[in-house]
Amino acid sequence: MKTTIRLTKEFSFEAAHSLDGYDGACREIHGHSYRLFVTVKGVPLEDTSSPKYGMVMDFGALKRIVNEEVISRLDHSLVLRASELNAPLREVLAQRFSNVHFVNYQPTCENMLADFAARIGSRLPEGVTLHALKLHETATSFAEWYADDNR
Repeated sequence: MKTTIRLTKEFSFEAAHSLDGYDGACREIHGHSYRLFVTVKGVPLEDTSSPKYGMVMDFGALKRIVNEEVISRLDHSLVLRASELNAPLREVLAQRFSNVHFVNYQPTCENMLADFAARIGSRLPEGVTLHALKLHETATSFAEWYADDNR
């Protein structure tokens, strides 16, 4: 009998951002200790001759994908919206810092999750799908993304 299993791996990274045009304190540059939970779904491999027998996916492979697509890009970075207002700022920051990311969206927890879902989901092996993401911006505040909500 085939059983669908969900695997979750937790990641953390430090990043700063500001919300362009926001009407509160988050319009200022500030940082977070983000915690990202990545959940994938699939059926454990039934090929007894495979070294991955009984696994939906090797946790090491999931770690590599998330590190390449999210963590190594954003850890100790500054994330800002690539708005017209920020164009002069882009030039100045690029001369001084190497880990500044200008994105085509407001860098809220919600929008970051949508970006992460596209990046991670496209890299998963055949038969494994992205089920959910949860991103903690603070210890008590987080956003969640579910594949079932986005079909």
